[in-house]
Amino acid sequence: MSLWQRPLKRLQAIAEHGTYRFRLNSLKGFVSLFLVGTVLSVALAACSGGGTGSNASSETPSATPVAASKDNVELTLVSFAVTKAAHEAIIPKFVEQWKKDHNQTVVFKQSYGGSGFQTRAVIDGLEADVVHLALAGDTSKIEKAGLIQPGWEKEVPNNGIVSKSVAALVTRPGNPKNIKTWEDLSKDGIKLITADPKTSGVARWNFLALWNSVIKTGGDDAKATEFVTKVYKNVPLLTKDAREATDAFFKQGQGDALINYENEIILAEQKGEKLTAIIPDVNISIDNPIAVVDKNVDKHGTREVAEGFVKYLYTPEAQQEFAKLGFRPVDDTLTLSKEVADKFPKVKTLGTVADFGGWDGINKKFFADGAIFDRIQAKKK
Repeated sequence: MSLWQRPLKRLQAIAEHGTYRFRLNSLKGFVSLFLVGTVLSVALAACSGGGTGSNASSETPSATPVAASKDNVELTLVSFAVTKAAHEAIIPKFVEQWKKDHNQTVVFKQSYGGSGFQTRAVIDGLEADVVHLALAGDTSKIEKAGLIQPGWEKEVPNNGIVSKSVAALVTRPGNPKNIKTWEDLSKDGIKLITADPKTSGVARWNFLALWNSVIKTGGDDAKATEFVTKVYKNVPLLTKDAREATDAFFKQGQGDALINYENEIILAEQKGEKLTAIIPDVNISIDNPIAVVDKNVDKHGTREVAEGFVKYLYTPEAQQEFAKLGFRPVDDTLTLSKEVADKFPKVKTLGTVADFGGWDGINKKFFADGAIFDRIQAKKK
């Protein structure tokens, strides 16, 4: 079922506050659902006069979206920290295209932060229309909270992955500690800066990159645990998100090495910073998903524009902007171009989330309370 063709399924959402259930296998059932939906819509609209503004609505998704009849529509994008530069380049292009096609001005509200923090904020009430998070596991948490309908990753290209990167090692100029591989991070006297996997999706990728470096070179879980424990003993502080980790390393001068997204390194170099960075040959594919927050867009009447924005992010125009700012494109035609090939070095051995059983298994094994990461941290005390 495509993202833009789900009317019958969407009609069932109107019964969420009660116990009504309808079967849409007869005309009578359909008419009954329509009538109940109309009554509930009118009642909820009447109660929302002092709510979040004129865009708030409880119309069923199959009806004409409230926002479609307005000259201006507001869309809230919640994303993880390192996508900010890319979205700030892409959003004006989308706004221009939407105005041309629909004669409607889209105004964006944007929020950026650690992926785990952003996920919790949306679950706790931050009314995002669209979420672009560091890992599919965070999007799944919002789904499990009842805000995103199951199957979101199948309704857009590439299983919902709209941006991707790999992990990079950054050192001090000239690399005085001679850090060249993941293994070097476990040596005595090395101070590593990275974010906290409890709050940052980027940091979970960093952890997986370290773990993956052992598994992909013939090690088992015992060796991987031993190695990663040594590395985290060399971490003097865990920042809230990747942006804070970058600031701690560059602006505050902390640490000998930093693990971060490759795209952050490219962006810093574009701003004139001279960096010493290594893309390890054994690496992890860092895949970032996009999703419409169903419950919120139906409430706001913004489904059409939210889905339009998500669709736009997969266009060559948007993917080129991601690539310019250091994200490896998900568009195969761009990936094969000489310009992109020259910009992004090849990785010999690339691990994926699927190699470790998907995010449900990863979170349970590594990041749940009392799991491997907590046990590693406990050994530091």
